[in-house]
Amino acid sequence: MPNAQGTRVLGSEIAGLKVPAVIPNTDYENEVKPAYYNDTATPMHQRMESLVLDLQDRLVVALESLEPSRKFVRDRWEREDGNGYGISCVLQDGEVYEKAGVNVSVIEGTLAPGQLRSMRERNPQTANKLNANEEYDFRVAGVSVVVHPRNPYAPTAHKNYRRFEVYRKSNKEAGPVLAWFGGGADLTPAYLFEDDVKYFHQTLKQACDAHDPQYYPRFKQWCDTYFTNIHRNETRGVGGIFFDDLEDKAPEELFHFAYDAGSAFIKAYVPLVAKRMTMPYTLRERNWQLIRRGHYAEFNLVYDRGTKFGLMTPGARIESILMSLPLTARWEYMNQPEPGSPEAHLLEAVRTTTEWAK
Repeated sequence: MPNAQGTRVLGSEIAGLKVPAVIPNTDYENEVKPAYYNDTATPMHQRMESLVLDLQDRLVVALESLEPSRKFVRDRWEREDGNGYGISCVLQDGEVYEKAGVNVSVIEGTLAPGQLRSMRERNPQTANKLNANEEYDFRVAGVSVVVHPRNPYAPTAHKNYRRFEVYRKSNKEAGPVLAWFGGGADLTPAYLFEDDVKYFHQTLKQACDAHDPQYYPRFKQWCDTYFTNIHRNETRGVGGIFFDDLEDKAPEELFHFAYDAGSAFIKAYVPLVAKRMTMPYTLRERNWQLIRRGHYAEFNLVYDRGTKFGLMTPGARIESILMSLPLTARWEYMNQPEPGSPEAHLLEAVRTTTEWAK
């Protein structure tokens, strides 16, 4: 709520917030599956396009159910070369969300030499299937989500699910020579509420277990390893799941897993925002939140493969690629929380590995 000078009064938004009796789209297990779910007659890349658009719409509705002052702005864009489109749904400077983005991109093009080299280096199986001296086209459909709530006690969260296909440029009609699913979801609180973290992980674990009991422990460890600020010797947050180059099952089974895992994020995360968005806070908590956001931005700009891939793609839409960055952040010289403080407790959590789910 702005004051007479137009400046927002710290914490004033809390008075106008109400938690809805029911948050939409948080019961995916019992909802009727959409037509594309079992439509095996339609090519997989078209079904994945339908999935990411559906995930975008359902998450936007769920997030908006908590926000009293603003709606997401939908920005549809087309690549200048005509090879694809995207829809960026962004909400900025709301009462609940300082910045939230739910982006879909459906694009194709030619793999740049740096992209091909990076793909071959990270996965030996990929190196065996993709010749360093050949040219390849790619096709990808994905949804990417980052939510930065205003209240320091409400955690930031990220989600990304995508399907990537690679074709020989000389024979695209033969179909993809390589295709995989990738994605995951993770939680980044400024203040640690262990019950919240356990709920988030348990919800993702249930989605994983429905498809493979080894998925959650495998993807949880992958998440802890991937989302690490190596220069700070700490993880970006308290983890979740992460996977890439996933092709260990039939495409149909992996597609259903992507549906369940992507849907589970709404159930795992939005209720946590509802639970914490009305907690009173002071300038101390706000400043710590901004410091942690600075660390979040460091990971995204220095280590994140998706950001790097996007920035290397000719004709990429920079605004959408950098949507994950927070609206505000803070860097203090030699900031050290007091021993035993809630801030120090958070640092302990991101500097150790914890098994949050049963």
